[in-house]
Amino acid sequence: MNLSYLMEDQYVTHFADMVKNARPIHGTDAVLKVSNIDGDVRILYKDQEDFERIARQFGIFEEWKDGVPRTAYKGVVVFRYQTRKRVFLVGPESLQQLGIE
Repeated sequence: MNLSYLMEDQYVTHFADMVKNARPIHGTDAVLKVSNIDGDVRILYKDQEDFERIARQFGIFEEWKDGVPRTAYKGVVVFRYQTRKRVFLVGPESLQQLGIE
C-alpha cells in the first residue's frame, strides 16, 4: 500500500483537499445540520469558547493545550460523526494555513 501521502509535504495538500471539499456549515444547532447532510462537513470556530461550545454539542474532547485544541492539525480537529461522516472543526486561521480561500 502506498502511504507516501502521509509524508508531511504531501499530507498538507491531502488534508487541505479534504477540508476544502467538505461542505461548510454555519449558524447554530450544528448537530442537527450535520445530521441532515450527506458527506463531510466543516464548521468554523472563532475562538476557544466557540470551539468548546461546538465540541460540547457533539460530545467530543474540548481540552486545549498551548493555545490550540488537542488533536488539532493546523487548527483543525477532525472526528467521525454517524460512522462515515467526517466533521472538520476549523480554526480562524486554519484555511489560510492550508492555502484554502
